[in-house]
Amino acid sequence: MKTIAAEVRFAKPSDAGRLAAVHDAAWRGAYTGIIPHRALTRMIMRRNTAWWAEAIGNRAAILALEFDGAAVGYATLGRNRTDALAVEGEIYELYLQPEYQGLGFGRRLFQSARNLLRARGMVGVAVWALADNESACRFYAGSGGIDVAEGNERFDGVTLRKLAYVWQ
Repeated sequence: MKTIAAEVRFAKPSDAGRLAAVHDAAWRGAYTGIIPHRALTRMIMRRNTAWWAEAIGNRAAILALEFDGAAVGYATLGRNRTDALAVEGEIYELYLQPEYQGLGFGRRLFQSARNLLRARGMVGVAVWALADNESACRFYAGSGGIDVAEGNERFDGVTLRKLAYVWQ
């Protein structure tokens, strides 16, 4: 009997193609009908294999969730970019291939990202989510995040509200 384990680890160059595929599928699943089609397509196309390979090569903080030998999720993280939020760390992105959502992998990846930020000396974590992305908002609120701020993002002339969740 084969045991399949999920592992969270730093992304490596050989993950670039899979991360591009995860990004494509996850973003289409999360944002179709929210972000205008043309803007969404442009954003996805920019995050191709070459983009991921360069980010990994530049030692960006990218965690990959590996399951059965392939990256099926990722998180990008670093210093908080919003001075108004009283935390030091930020998880910029956390996405899973849609068929792996709702199985506990997101919680595992999220906790690993928080642990890495803490290990790097950052106190508190922020995450931004589009308010219309109800599943992300439920996930972050259900993970103990406190909705502390609002902002806006513009996509092809459409303004969308975003929410900041923090963990101290």
